[in-house]
Amino acid sequence: MAFAAPYPSSPTGPILKRHKRFTVLAFAALLLAGFVASSIISFLVARDELSERIATEALPLTSDNVYSEIQRDLLRSTLISSLMAHDTFLHDWIVGGETEPARMRRYLREIRGKYDATTAFFVSERSHRYYHPEGVLKTVSEADPADAWYFRVRAMNDPYEINIDQDTADRSRLTIFVNYRVTGYGGEFLGAIGIGLSVSRVAELIDTYQRRYGRRIYFVDREGQITLHGAAFEGSKRIQDRPGLAAYSTRILANPSAAFQFERADGVTTYINSRLVPALDWHLIVEQRQSAGDSPILSIMVVNVAVAIVLAMAVLLLGGFAIRGYQRRLETMATTDSLTGAANRQVFEMVFDQAAKAARRRGESVSLLALDIDAFKPLNDSYGHQGGDRVMQELVARVRRCIREADSVCRWGGDEFVVLLGGCRAADAAATAEKIRRAVADQPVRFGREQISATVSIGVAELAGGESLDDLMARADTALYAAKEAGRDTVTTV
Repeated sequence: MAFAAPYPSSPTGPILKRHKRFTVLAFAALLLAGFVASSIISFLVARDELSERIATEALPLTSDNVYSEIQRDLLRSTLISSLMAHDTFLHDWIVGGETEPARMRRYLREIRGKYDATTAFFVSERSHRYYHPEGVLKTVSEADPADAWYFRVRAMNDPYEINIDQDTADRSRLTIFVNYRVTGYGGEFLGAIGIGLSVSRVAELIDTYQRRYGRRIYFVDREGQITLHGAAFEGSKRIQDRPGLAAYSTRILANPSAAFQFERADGVTTYINSRLVPALDWHLIVEQRQSAGDSPILSIMVVNVAVAIVLAMAVLLLGGFAIRGYQRRLETMATTDSLTGAANRQVFEMVFDQAAKAARRRGESVSLLALDIDAFKPLNDSYGHQGGDRVMQELVARVRRCIREADSVCRWGGDEFVVLLGGCRAADAAATAEKIRRAVADQPVRFGREQISATVSIGVAELAGGESLDDLMARADTALYAAKEAGRDTVTTV
């Protein structure tokens, strides 16, 4: 395939997949075994150990699950905001002078709808306009306290921040915002962009877990004010005023995590588990009440086993997704050119070796295209390295549109690229090369306000019996040199 994913035909791919599958399955087996064993032990031990089990296992697990769900939503929102901040359309629109504000409104509306966000926004450093799916809401000002977040983002070094604030479009709505810095190719600050996640989604999550586990879940800010809770929450909205809990309010607010229990005046034992959610700067509180007349230990064990299996599956899925994501990123970094996304030279050599063996085994042909951007140095001198980089990126994109999914493209060095065409004779490869040449020459590359005209010279060579990659490359380079000598913007076959 066009080298868009790591290890497309690498022999190490299946090995990595087997290792990942074994690791995840082993982790799941150990996790399930641990949960089931602890549940059986809880059945065998006396009732006086039940309180310790709830305080040290059941409540933290619920807390971990809610925390993981929140982190997942925040990570998703961060990734979406990052894609927006690096979107070519956004940069081109800003550089173009923010003309046609309706285009930005449509863009933000599409982002909001596509990712089911509560809101989407962009604030321009050039004009200080606050763009929203419904239009330009305002012009931000340092004199307006409601706009302090923007000037804080402008001054920070981190690429983004997460904060909870009132929605500019609806001041009655509390929203979790991901504010992402937008910077130009030279690192200059262009504005802030991102999406908002309504806190009502977190409230829905709270209700879901309260129904599932029969535990009370709520959030507390640094001052002890209960900021978010389920629909059935009753009593004071300050933990300092809640019976029994007031004595432990300082312990909760002063520590990133805490677990304890206390007995109320009516004889009900209350178990508390708290943890700080740094992204929100709120404490997550999980509370469970247990009276002497509750279900016997056997029923508790059955419930715990069921909960353990559900949680184990949730952790397994999250772990699998995390491992797969990290593996893909590591493989991509190790196998692709960071500028163009094409394969790097080391991986291409491995892909060629595998393709050559397969071709000999099946009696098929393999051809190689050597591409070079014509007059690339003058182009770099005229438009700068960023212009040259943009041309190379667009070249790879157009090459991929001209070749088959089973073919591979590699950045060989500088502005030279090679394309491996499996099951393809020289004549067909030359036709593909001509298609690529026309695709590059017929349409200039857009670079800001500029239109960069570029052409390529292409050398074509078909793999001969017993020939190595170096031999094939030498012949393809000879054909490429001949194409250059013939006046450039042409295809030559050896």
